[in-house]
Amino acid sequence: MSATEVGYLGLGSNVGDRRAELERAVGALPRHGVEVLASSSVYETEPVGLVLDQREFFNACLRVSTELEPDELLDACKAVERELGRLGGGVRHGPRSIDIDVLLLDGREYASSRIALPHPEVISRRFVLVPLLELDSELALPDGTRLRDALETLGDSQGVRRAGAPLI
Repeated sequence: MSATEVGYLGLGSNVGDRRAELERAVGALPRHGVEVLASSSVYETEPVGLVLDQREFFNACLRVSTELEPDELLDACKAVERELGRLGGGVRHGPRSIDIDVLLLDGREYASSRIALPHPEVISRRFVLVPLLELDSELALPDGTRLRDALETLGDSQGVRRAGAPLI
């Protein structure tokens, strides 16, 4: 069995009751070997990526503890998405009831055919950086890049507005 590691997950939803979808994900993760330690506030954010003409997202980040290896953690996140009704396929960056991304795991760098850690887009997404830094203002990537410095370089691009209290 692996050692317990602390990691960070990103949650997003822009279909149905967005906050309820995020709360349901938080409730389901422990059944898959992922203990939720803390949640950021919930933020309403503009869509980014390939499909910009869609409803705004609710996003939050979680600090978690797990004994799962990176690929197993990804499997757990995908299992929760399926449990909550997310179907496979669909348009990349399109509307979705729930999206769970593995962002960071105990300062590890890792790559497989299915997952890369840290998440390749963690420092380019304001909707990830703002809630991550709420959880830990000193977070840095394994290469030493400070997330608050990455946020400053993004400026005011990508609208991110606090929409509610933390999920737990």
